[in-house]
Amino acid sequence: MSDTIRYDVSAGGVATITLARPEALNALTVEMKLALLDALGRAADDDVRAVVLTGEGRAFCVGQDLREHADALDSGRTDLDTVREHYNPITRALTGLAKPVIAAVNGTAAGAGASLAFGCDLRLAADNASFLMAFARVGLGPDTGASWTLPRLIGQGRAAAMLMLAEPVAAAQALEMGLVNAVIPGADLPAAAAELAARLAAGPTQAYAAIKRTLAVAATGDLDAALEAEAAAQALLGRTADHQNATKAFLAKQPVTFEGR
Repeated sequence: MSDTIRYDVSAGGVATITLARPEALNALTVEMKLALLDALGRAADDDVRAVVLTGEGRAFCVGQDLREHADALDSGRTDLDTVREHYNPITRALTGLAKPVIAAVNGTAAGAGASLAFGCDLRLAADNASFLMAFARVGLGPDTGASWTLPRLIGQGRAAAMLMLAEPVAAAQALEMGLVNAVIPGADLPAAAAELAARLAAGPTQAYAAIKRTLAVAATGDLDAALEAEAAAQALLGRTADHQNATKAFLAKQPVTFEGR
């Protein structure tokens, strides 16, 4: 794995993926994108029960490394093939993880960096964090799934405004818009993200995976599709040890330990 991505797993099954190129505000190079995709693949392992995605330094991620991009343009590569080759696979891997993913947004999240945060299930933002859909500033449209995730978080009108006006959204405003789940003092963000991830890791991970699947179906399907997805999920979950043990514990008024099976 590249040294631009750090991957650590705690004893409780929380994988922390850190974008670690702070001198460039964690701008994404090809090397970094490949390493991030590899880290997300490793997080799909059964030993991982929850994931935290965060950045090192004063930024979460400012998106595409424009110096590398400019070099590609100078060499005649104007088709932006990195979207299909790198950003699309990363987005599919991130949103398709069968476990909860928390974005701990420690600073500026711009362009594809903001899109990565939007692709996570939950978002905690430092009080100095901001979100910027910067694509229009360089004559581009959205990528890394933002056209799909952002309207579902804040609505079509607000998403269009963020994308077209390309103005930064501060953490407090992001909370009011529903873009983040909580705003945390910057110094406390790592601990808050770790605490939330540990809580999720100790929970019914198969149920969380089913929640993600059913929400994805409902986002694009009709009511019948949503109902069928729910029924299929419940049929599967009803056979799990976690559900059966939790039901018995509830009736016995005892605490339950979820094992993810």
